[in-house]
Amino acid sequence: MHSANHTLKGEFFFRNNLLLYVNRATENYDLPLHSHDFMELTFVAEGKGFHYIGQKAQQTGKGQLYFIPVGVSHVFRPSSPSTLREPLVVYNCLFKPELLDNLTALIPDPPIASYLEQIRNHQLPAFSVTDLNGSIESLFLALHREYHLPQTGSGSYLLTLFIQLLVSIYRLGHDEVQFPLNKQTHFLQIMNYVNQEYAQEITLTSLSRSFDWSERHLQRLFKAHTGQTFHHYLQNIRIQKSCLLLVQQPQAPVQLVAEQAGYRDLKAFNQVFKRIIGTTPGSYRQAFSRKQREAQELEE
Repeated sequence: MHSANHTLKGEFFFRNNLLLYVNRATENYDLPLHSHDFMELTFVAEGKGFHYIGQKAQQTGKGQLYFIPVGVSHVFRPSSPSTLREPLVVYNCLFKPELLDNLTALIPDPPIASYLEQIRNHQLPAFSVTDLNGSIESLFLALHREYHLPQTGSGSYLLTLFIQLLVSIYRLGHDEVQFPLNKQTHFLQIMNYVNQEYAQEITLTSLSRSFDWSERHLQRLFKAHTGQTFHHYLQNIRIQKSCLLLVQQPQAPVQLVAEQAGYRDLKAFNQVFKRIIGTTPGSYRQAFSRKQREAQELEE
């Protein structure tokens, strides 16, 4: 692939003095190899394809996160020209290095503070980590939701999510595995199964039977690696997916969205959605549509 001669400028993305921008995009063949005058964290949420960084190409797929420094050229390409049949979907978190100036003083942990200093001072090359426990995906979903549906204190909340994201990336890249690799692989298979089959009737009992681990052991692993019980982890996955479905299918009845997310009882879905998101599914969809219209009017 040819060298980048296209540079994306932060002035087109950063607004309201917030040196942070979050979006969700379906990759295609239109965007050329490019660099930026800002830093980027990009996470593959769906599909598979190729990621070109500089002169190197590598296969990529769901769960892979990349850090792209200032001036480093890159571009994603889906594995199939048909983005409808096999979409490659990524979340992008763009930020100016200066964003870290005031954040470092808030970090009490020397390794993390040093890590942020390295990022701030352009000392880290491009790198990637794999989202082993689902924490990266959850944070990107929360960042995207908060950025596009701002509420009181959203600027502060976005910064706390951003710090959580950087700490999670550090842990994935530096912490030692806490149990043998073969067991880690086995548990990742379970996590991937839940993340893919969330709409089915999944219980701790059914997982225990399918993967030959005791319910007690599975519960302990979910708590250790996600910070949540299995039940709460599954609820969060389903509600996060339903948020995407609500905006991707603006005409679909809420009942249908609930079923696609794994809920057969609409009342239960509404209760869980409001507890986790803070509003009803209908209000969430309306707020997203309103923000989209406002953004389009600003661009015009």
